Amino acid sequence: MPARSFITLALIAGAAATLAAQTPDSTIQRILDERVAQKRTFGIVAAVVDPAGKIRMFHAGSSGQDGLPLDGKTVFEIGSITKTFTAALLADMVTKGEVALDDPVAKYLPSSVKIPARGGRVITLYDLAIQSSGLPGMPTNFHPADMSNPYADYSVDQMYQFISGYELQRDIGAKYEYSNLGVGLLGHALALRAGKSWEAAVLERIVKQLGMKDTRVTLTPELRRRLALGHNEAGIVVPNWDLPTFAGAGALRSTVDDMLKYLAANMDSTSKPLGKTLAMTHASRHEAGSAQMTIGLAWHILHGPGGASIVWHNGGTGGYRTFTGFDPAKHVGVVVLTNSAIGADDIGFHLIDESLPLAKPPVARKEVGVDPGVVEHYIGTYQLAPNLAIDVTLDAGNLFVQATGQSKLRLYAESETDFFIKEADVQVSFVKDASGATIALILHQGGRDGRAPKVK
Repeated sequence: MPARSFITLALIAGAAATLAAQTPDSTIQRILDERVAQKRTFGIVAAVVDPAGKIRMFHAGSSGQDGLPLDGKTVFEIGSITKTFTAALLADMVTKGEVALDDPVAKYLPSSVKIPARGGRVITLYDLAIQSSGLPGMPTNFHPADMSNPYADYSVDQMYQFISGYELQRDIGAKYEYSNLGVGLLGHALALRAGKSWEAAVLERIVKQLGMKDTRVTLTPELRRRLALGHNEAGIVVPNWDLPTFAGAGALRSTVDDMLKYLAANMDSTSKPLGKTLAMTHASRHEAGSAQMTIGLAWHILHGPGGASIVWHNGGTGGYRTFTGFDPAKHVGVVVLTNSAIGADDIGFHLIDESLPLAKPPVARKEVGVDPGVVEHYIGTYQLAPNLAIDVTLDAGNLFVQATGQSKLRLYAESETDFFIKEADVQVSFVKDASGATIALILHQGGRDGRAPKVK
C-alpha cells in the first residue's frame, strides 16, 4: 500500500511485443522456492491463467501460522489492489446513473468541506480515479500514533481539515501523481453516495456479485484462522493494517481463489454480471509517469512495442506485497500474493510475459567496522517526500533506519558513508558538506536514487 512500488527501469524499457512460451510448472515453482530460500519473501502463492482459461497454482514458504498451509484459500492483505475495487464501484455507480465521472467530488461531501480548485476547474470523481487531481500522495497532517499500524488513527475529520486548507500546486488533470489520499477520498465520497460504508458497498456491488466469499475488510473468525501473518523485511511478524478513512485505497483482504474470480471478470468484458462494467476501468485514460505507462480508472497499463499491453496493479501493507495483472490481447493473467514486505512485482510481470526480467538477487555485500564517533553524526530525520521521512537512530553502537509506516532495520557499513540493509536490496549513502556536516542521505532502491535532505 498503499503506494505503488518502484518498477525497475529495465522492466519498463523491456516491455515486449510478444508473449514468450508458457513458463513450465517446474520453472515457476523454482522461482518461488528460490525467493523463499534467498529470504526475499516469507511465503508466496502465485496463480497463472493461460489463454484457454486453465489455472496453474504454486506456493512456497509458510503462512507463519503453525500448521496452516499456503494455498488458494490463504488470506492476505492485498493493499493497493483495493484501489481497483474502488474503481469498479465507481464504474458500477456510473453504469446505474447514480454518479457521473465528471461530477465534482464536492457534490457528495458535506457542504462544510472545501475542495480546492484551480484555474476554473474543480476536482471530479474522474480526476481522483486517474490519480491526476492535483492532491498530494498523502496529507501533511498524517502523524501516526503507532507506526506499525499507521493509518488506524487517521480520521475523516482530519482528512476534511487537510483538504479544506490545501492549495493545489498544479492544474487539475495536468500531471499523474499516485495518491492514497485521492483514492481514499474517492472511496469515501462513493460510500456517502451509496448511503453505507465503503466495505458494505463494495461487498454488495462487486464482491458478492462475483462469488468472492473470502474478500472483505472485516475478517470473520474463520477468515482470521486462514490469515497468513505479515512479515517485515527481516522476517519478523508485524501487525495488520487498519484503514478506516482510506478504506478505498488499501483495506481489503482476500485469497488467490477469490482474486482469480476477480481477474476472470476483468479479463472478459462479456462476462456476467460485471464484465462490461469492469472493462470501463482498464481503458487507458491518462499518462502515468513514463512514456510506457498509462492509467485507466485506478488500473495501470504497461505499454510495449507493437501495441502489447499489461493491465496491472500491485499492493503493499506493513507485512504483505501483492500483484495482479493480465494481457488483454493474449488472455493471460496472474495473481501473486505474499506475506512479506519485499516486493514480487517482477514475478507477476514475468509470468505474464517471460521477456520481462526477474529481479536479480541482492549483491553480496561485506560489512566493515566504522568508528561510532563517525556514525553518530548521521542520527536525525531525513525528508524523502512530503509525507515520507526516514529516521536514523543509534542503539548500542549500531545504526538503524526507519521510514514512515515501516519497520526499523539495522544499517551495516560498507564504508564510512555507505551502508546497506541485509533484509532487502536497499542501500543508504550519507552526504556531507565541505565542513563535514551531514546534510542528506541518498536511498538506493529498485534501480533509483532518492535524495532526502536532513531536516533535524
